[in-house]
Amino acid sequence: MQPIFDKLHAAVHGNISLIIGYILIGMLLFQGLLMLYLTFRRIYFEREHLRLSRNRLRLLVKAAATQCQEAGQTKLVWNGYRKFQVTKKIKECQGVCSFYLVPHDGKPLPPYKPGQYVTFQLNIPGAGKPVVRCYSLSDSPHHSDYYRVTIKKEPPPPDRPDLPPGLASNYFYDCVKEGDILDVKAPCGNFFLDLGKEVPVVLVSGGVGVTPMLSMAHAIAAAGSGREVWFFFGARNRQEHIHKDEMLRLAAQHENIRLHVCYSRPDDQDKKGVDYHHEGRVTVDLFKELLPSNNYDYFLCGNGAFMKSISDGLEAWGVPDKNVYFEAFGPATVKKKAAAAPVVETAAAGIEITFSRSGRKCQWKPASGSLLDFALENSVRIDSGCRAGSCGSCLVAIKSGDVEYVSEPGEKPESGSCLTCICKPKGNLVLDA
Repeated sequence: MQPIFDKLHAAVHGNISLIIGYILIGMLLFQGLLMLYLTFRRIYFEREHLRLSRNRLRLLVKAAATQCQEAGQTKLVWNGYRKFQVTKKIKECQGVCSFYLVPHDGKPLPPYKPGQYVTFQLNIPGAGKPVVRCYSLSDSPHHSDYYRVTIKKEPPPPDRPDLPPGLASNYFYDCVKEGDILDVKAPCGNFFLDLGKEVPVVLVSGGVGVTPMLSMAHAIAAAGSGREVWFFFGARNRQEHIHKDEMLRLAAQHENIRLHVCYSRPDDQDKKGVDYHHEGRVTVDLFKELLPSNNYDYFLCGNGAFMKSISDGLEAWGVPDKNVYFEAFGPATVKKKAAAAPVVETAAAGIEITFSRSGRKCQWKPASGSLLDFALENSVRIDSGCRAGSCGSCLVAIKSGDVEYVSEPGEKPESGSCLTCICKPKGNLVLDA
């Protein structure tokens, strides 16, 4: 029996040694895998930390560059009017010309925010007094040697052919020539694209309303950020396609800029896919067809009917008001918050506005928007330019009463006067208009 017990003991002992060996090997493998996992985990977090550090550094550098740029811009900005010479006058399409403006003193120009405008003071023969008008800058904001404005010669309104054509636009188109000297204020305006953001944008324009959008598209292209841009433009046909070649070139050179041109009345010579992309008008239905979602910032500029159609459509599509930006000057045809104009509620009950020079007394209506809009609705003529409180052409003396401003004026008016384009009455008011 002893030999049998010896063999059994040896077998058990051998198996135990084998099991212990397997356990030790398993423990070593587990330890190795654990160390490998911890190493990969450490490498991942180190890389993530490095990525976040690089992003923070990039943001800091970008912020510092922006501060330096703004400091330089502030240093170069001028007060009042400055003399500019028209160095080039180029016909862009039917009834539209671009004017290239160079400072007469030869000093560098401040960059501006894409979407802003400049204000002109024009001495038009027969006008009786200087005419103030504002026009959007239509080129890249990074040129330090010239500004460009693109102006359409405005005919009488289609529904009122008895009215005169646009005074300033016709003067520019017919009379202003290369070599002329013009009085120009520094760029300003609250309607602009914030280049510090990376939010994708939809630029929507009709006709000459494309000018601030071109500036925005140029600015995004120059930044090289790859920011997603959907650029919608509407015109009747090729004859009215403003900056056509420039627009097509921008889209061809920058894949993040998706251009969609709509012709409402293409003629036989207009080629779809070459001159334009869609037949018909720019509509929100087209946005729904092309855009992946409605989650964009929208910038709109065009005539009154165009702006109202697009803004109403965006609202119905569920786009929040805070994501829709309108041109901040021009006729007040869209009764919604413009690009940075906080709404100030005014108690309207019983407020009476008297226009002493016109001999009119009217009950104030908050829905009118501003005193300037209210005056025009009641056939009281008040001159205007920028409609953003910058040019001063809508300044009117207050005979009695007081006003409150819905946005900060570019230059605060003297006591006893108000900028009617950006204010509302606090109570009964008598204006010298």
